Amino acid sequence: MHERDPLYLGHMLDTAREATERATHRGLDGFMEDEDLRLALAYRVQMIGEAARRVSESTQRAHPAIPWKQIIGMRHKIVHDYLSVDYDIVWEVVSTDLPVLIEKLEAITPSDDG
Repeated sequence: MHERDPLYLGHMLDTAREATERATHRGLDGFMEDEDLRLALAYRVQMIGEAARRVSESTQRAHPAIPWKQIIGMRHKIVHDYLSVDYDIVWEVVSTDLPVLIEKLEAITPSDDG
């Protein structure tokens, strides 16, 4: 693992946790009705993709269960095609994909308390 990979993995993990926490107790309808929440969660998904993009290729190869290309691709979609972001997909990522990603990241991210 490269020197800065733990920083980026930790940032991905923290941001994924923040996003899922913000989405807790909100269904798709509540998400779609709240523009601030939509933008905040899309931004957090973008941040996760940016951190993933900075994780070294060797670490990415060592952890193939993490969908690196999809995570980074979602970041590109939000950043470069922001006028046509599909918020149904953002909700799916936050409500379904991020909890799984959190579990995978917890398994590979060094703990601060040990």
